[in-house]
Amino acid sequence: LALNPWDVALCVSGTIISCENAIVVVVIFYTPAFRAPMFLLIGSLASADLLAGLGLILHFAFVYLAPSEAVSLLTVGLLVTSFTASVCSLLTITIDRYLSLYNALTYYSERTVTRTYIMLILTWGASICYGLLPVMGWNCLKEPPTCSIVRPLTKNHLIILSVSFFMVFAVMLQLYVQICKIVCRHAHQIAVQRHFLASSHYVTTRKGIATLAIILGTFASCWLPFAVYCLLGDYTYPALYTYVTLLPATYNSMLNPVIYAFRNQEIQKVLWAVCCGCFSSTLPFRSHSPSDV
Repeated sequence: LALNPWDVALCVSGTIISCENAIVVVVIFYTPAFRAPMFLLIGSLASADLLAGLGLILHFAFVYLAPSEAVSLLTVGLLVTSFTASVCSLLTITIDRYLSLYNALTYYSERTVTRTYIMLILTWGASICYGLLPVMGWNCLKEPPTCSIVRPLTKNHLIILSVSFFMVFAVMLQLYVQICKIVCRHAHQIAVQRHFLASSHYVTTRKGIATLAIILGTFASCWLPFAVYCLLGDYTYPALYTYVTLLPATYNSMLNPVIYAFRNQEIQKVLWAVCCGCFSSTLPFRSHSPSDV
């Protein structure tokens, strides 16, 4: 096959994604202090994005080095599983943030740990089921007219994935609106109790809203174009349209480590310690609430 520049761009994106998220996974896995629910969810997100990056690399390698329909089904299944797990992990992080503010007094309890494991099981269980569909026979290899814009996924399969994405996005949007209200209310109460100036309350509130806007705006701008095109596009459309919308979607996995991991102060401490050669897994940490992640 002639080398497609768009495939090269996806492979490069996958390489960057893999390197970034591998760092996060290693830091969380090898640091015993990072066993709190918030870090488990960040680790789940990083693992999903790491698999997505590896899936992009493997897809490129097999398409150009060892093309095979069976291998194509496996790599596409891996990509569906990993990207679905990534989106669902973002939802679990949002739910965890909301509950940490809504039930602040009972958040640090065994119930929270149990709930976290349940969310992780549901996230990866549903993602694996979605990814297995092409391998189990729900593909368009034998019936090309049923193909979607992403071969060999069927149109119906892609519609289900797109509708699921919009449902996740709607829930995240609603939860972040509620988080914003709680943050504003808490900032106002603190300002009144400590006799802060109104300008201080305004700055705190604006900072919180800006952070939430960046999180939700990044997610929407990366995934919405591709999700909409999955519903409206057809397999007869030029492949260029698929590449133009799919490539930005991969950027979400590239930005997730920056937004959810590298901004965290505890993870920053470990990274700096590793860079300085003085890493110790017994370093003391103060776990921030998920709203600080």
